[in-house]
Amino acid sequence: MNTMMNDSHNSRMMNGLKGLLAVALVAYVGLLARNTNQQYNFIGKTLHDRDTFTVNGEGKVSAKPDLVKVSLGVTTDAITVKEAQKTNTDHMNAIISALKSMDIAAKDIQTANYSVYPKIDWTNGKQRILGYTVSQNVEVKVRDLDKVGDVLGKAGELGANQVGGLDFTVDDPKVLQDQARDIAIDDAKKKANILASKLGLQVVKVVTFSENGGGQPYPRPMEYSAMMKADSAGSGAPQIEAGSLDVNANVSVTFEVR
Repeated sequence: MNTMMNDSHNSRMMNGLKGLLAVALVAYVGLLARNTNQQYNFIGKTLHDRDTFTVNGEGKVSAKPDLVKVSLGVTTDAITVKEAQKTNTDHMNAIISALKSMDIAAKDIQTANYSVYPKIDWTNGKQRILGYTVSQNVEVKVRDLDKVGDVLGKAGELGANQVGGLDFTVDDPKVLQDQARDIAIDDAKKKANILASKLGLQVVKVVTFSENGGGQPYPRPMEYSAMMKADSAGSGAPQIEAGSLDVNANVSVTFEVR
């Protein structure tokens, strides 16, 4: 009798367990089906494909330069290297001394080139050294633009016979770059709102942002470049026009819309 009761009890437990497993299996299969359906509907379908658009924005800031870079050089010829070097050094030292007396800091004067090479004559296939040429250049940053003409005139007076093109710029371009970027972003937002309105949509938020280019200052000065002859040195300080600088920024912004 006890054996029969135990068998009946065990049978009922097994049937109950099977029922629970069946329910769990049905729930699991249903969950898999739901997940599969969601993956089909959403995975691989990016936000951009469904409800975004991308617009470009442009910004420009114009400013006056506050710094000019100029290359001043002296080239001298002599029969011997020693003589050529001495003459060249005397002229360049005088130029550097004059620059410092015009309140140009030593940190703003940098030697950019120093070279010595022979002057060779080829006659009837024979090589003959006629003398030597010494060339020396310094890069100078002039922070007071009112002194640029005086710097060039004084350099010529003291023997400079090479003057590179002037490079007008700003000492800290980041401020202008930030301003140009802000204008470009505002331009993109304005375009996005206009476009969304035309399409019957509403801008929700920014999804992605990228900036094209570094936004470096682009000079628009009257350029000054010359090779000053020794016999015309000291003829007078030239009038230099600094002009203005343009800093451009271009951005690309993706907006979510609904």
